[in-house]
Amino acid sequence: MMSKRLRGAVALLACLMLGACGSVTATPDRPVYTWDMTVTVGESSTWYQAAERFAETLSRESGGRMKLRIFTGEQLSAGDPAAGVEQLMNGDKDFSYNSTIIYAGIDPRFGAINAPFLYRDYDEADRALQGGATAAYEKLSSEIGVKMLGFGESGFRQLTNNVRPVSKPADLAGIKVRIPGIGMFTDIFRGLGANPTTMNFSEVFTSLQQGTIEGQENPMDVISSAGLAEVQPHLTVWNYVYDPLILGMNQDLFRSLSPADRKIVEKAAADANSFQIETNRGLEQQQIDEQSKLMKTTELTDAQLARFRATVRPLYESYEPVWGPAMVRAVSPER
Repeated sequence: MMSKRLRGAVALLACLMLGACGSVTATPDRPVYTWDMTVTVGESSTWYQAAERFAETLSRESGGRMKLRIFTGEQLSAGDPAAGVEQLMNGDKDFSYNSTIIYAGIDPRFGAINAPFLYRDYDEADRALQGGATAAYEKLSSEIGVKMLGFGESGFRQLTNNVRPVSKPADLAGIKVRIPGIGMFTDIFRGLGANPTTMNFSEVFTSLQQGTIEGQENPMDVISSAGLAEVQPHLTVWNYVYDPLILGMNQDLFRSLSPADRKIVEKAAADANSFQIETNRGLEQQQIDEQSKLMKTTELTDAQLARFRATVRPLYESYEPVWGPAMVRAVSPER
């Protein structure tokens, strides 16, 4: 089967021979591109809105030479975000928004920034990103064949369930909670007494509806856009994990572009990420307020959060050697 990259080269050659692709004329120094991008969630999410903005900016700044097709729900990898990242790495797709949590399933060092209760608020997270975390993740992404075009943001992850309100570790006892498919989250929730299970996000709503699982954890944008209040009566706002999004591009593709086209891509990506973060943060409290009308909501106090922090603290001793000292330093809020 012809690879996507080879198909793209053949299509480009055909465009050059014919002198046009669509309504835009292709020349050797001004090639025409059609690229694919995936996001994990649906069209009502800030991820999708930012991807659309990215597509619009690419088209405008390139004079129509750069076309971006956006696919929701990880459609190109049958709903499997980890397989989607692997597609990005090997060039079977061109761009994606994916959480560092998904990348951690491929290389556990990516999970350093997702350590439980690492940041108290966005100010701490921003200081870490600006102080060294962004550069560290750019380097790490490059090692696996991904050009990181900056961070977007899924936000702080919250908890929903259909068993009981959760305000202390003991409240999680025995609850079947869907978690992302990496070992650290299994260890977090087992340490808190829950019964964690992994599955692709595309299966979560139906599994909650059918009772296969009893709870899940995700940022408010995901909880809201997926309509989880229809199948979950309890929401706990505890900001237990900060979840940035990598806007990734296949590295070989990026390197194949002219310097001028690289600048177009980088400028469009920076704009999309800035828009996505601003929109996500602007909507978060609104989404909490809206979901609080649909679910019984518990917002944890500092004293309650301290009990959770103390319970999961031993996990750091296990995972800091996995993340490595460079990543631990890079994501530290203490700068």
